[in-house]
Amino acid sequence: MPPRLPGPRGLRSLTLCLRPAVASPAQALQPLIQTANISQKEKKRKMKQDPYGWAQAQQRKAANVKRQAELQAQRDAAWGDPVKGITTPFVESFDTAGQAPVSPPKVGPDGQLVEEPKPLPTSPHLRNYLLNKDEFDSAIQYAEHILKPIKAEDRSTADPEKEDEESREHAARHAKAVAALERIAKLEHGGAKDRKHANIRRCIETFGRHITDHSLERPTPPLARGVEPKPQPVRAGPDTGSSEVQIAILTSKIRALTKALEGHGGNRDKNNKRSLRRLCHKRQRLLRYMERKERGSGRWQHMLETLGLTPATWKGQITL
Repeated sequence: MPPRLPGPRGLRSLTLCLRPAVASPAQALQPLIQTANISQKEKKRKMKQDPYGWAQAQQRKAANVKRQAELQAQRDAAWGDPVKGITTPFVESFDTAGQAPVSPPKVGPDGQLVEEPKPLPTSPHLRNYLLNKDEFDSAIQYAEHILKPIKAEDRSTADPEKEDEESREHAARHAKAVAALERIAKLEHGGAKDRKHANIRRCIETFGRHITDHSLERPTPPLARGVEPKPQPVRAGPDTGSSEVQIAILTSKIRALTKALEGHGGNRDKNNKRSLRRLCHKRQRLLRYMERKERGSGRWQHMLETLGLTPATWKGQITL
């Protein structure tokens, strides 16, 4: 508290501050810039003084405002959604695990067709229970071979009619068993867990470096001047741990959770909303890491174009 000094009688005590006075701010040396906003009085004066020039100025202003709105719309579209990004045919095929050749038609609330069905990438070789078509066909052929009736070696005592009857019964039983196995192993009859495992295999086949290193034109990022490429070791099996594979797997899980939350009662599902938030942030960390390491490479461009990932998925803050 500043000290109080006694003053003349009849006057109240004066409060003096002994702190040094604050220096006045330095005068700005920059010239004053006149703003573009003018008053209504000035607008009316200009309109009366030069109506033709005023109309041209208003046309230029309207064109500028329209162009700014178009550019902002383009920026917003390029920024994308932090959760969904841009829905591509590959991402849309996650819903059926690559079994549907076309997307379902979109119908409006009045029942009219809003969007035509689009072709989707398929994986017809995948089967349920972690099987593929080759494994399924080889198992059927092996079962047919070991269950086939054995003909008698001594043909003098053999009964040809009985052998033919057994062969026909075996063929009928085999056809019935094959039809049942086809229904069981069909992915369309599987659940969400079966589609998740199938989508994981599709992501490994599409983004695994054991395939992209040979299919992409420039899979690795460009090297600095004077740096020679190092020989890479030969992979022992499919690539399941690279960043692009993990990002694709997380995108498929995010797609499934988003569809579940958009359904009936999804706004009250706190557990799935928390899981969705964790998956989005985990994908964001992997995308930031891959942007530092692989930006400008064929892997980075291939992943962004196929999964429809936009800057909103790894830049800024993700809020749900």
